[in-house]
Amino acid sequence: MHENEISKIIVDAAIEVHRTLGGPGLLESVYQEALAWELAHRGLSVEREKVVPLVYKEQRLATPLRLDLLVQEKVIVECKATTAWNPVYNAQLLTYLRLTDLRLGLLINFGERLVKNGIHRVVNHLPD
Repeated sequence: MHENEISKIIVDAAIEVHRTLGGPGLLESVYQEALAWELAHRGLSVEREKVVPLVYKEQRLATPLRLDLLVQEKVIVECKATTAWNPVYNAQLLTYLRLTDLRLGLLINFGERLVKNGIHRVVNHLPD
């Protein structure tokens, strides 16, 4: 399955999670767990809190990267639950994509009144 097909399922699932849980106001971890369940229920493989080792100049660092969700081993999903959006989140996800050599990530801010307004697509050399 292509990254774009996966992302459509993720967006639909995020909207379902937000609607079912009653909108904003909960902890990020709650939305993350519910989204992981929803995606698995829709037949996608999901890894929560995926640990990715980091290497700096041939030295493995003691502190690994932790991805909120890795879907189908292709799409990173970073969950937020904030009312104060910060553009650095996009840069952070782009760094994650570069470090993992993946091409697509979705930032989903469940803190928005309408979650569709809180979904940001970040790409790393993803062809159309």
